[in-house]
Amino acid sequence: MKKNVSKLESAEQLASEQQQETQTQVTRQFASAEELLRFDASQVTPPARIIDRLQDSLAQEPPVKRSWWRRWFCRE
Repeated sequence: MKKNVSKLESAEQLASEQQQETQTQVTRQFASAEELLRFDASQVTPPARIIDRLQDSLAQEPPVKRSWWRRWFCRE
């Protein structure tokens, strides 16, 4: 009977620890949406297939042309 009680207590302790961890993650606040996105990007790494597809897609994009007024007024 004591083994059942100890298993129950350990399960309750584990559940309370997980709840505390969840609560600490939920209480995080961000000043802006950009800060939230940067935090999320630092926590999550996309799969290699997605990274490869994105790099291929960006390589196929045509170069960006500057508008006539930028070419005329912004001589760089």
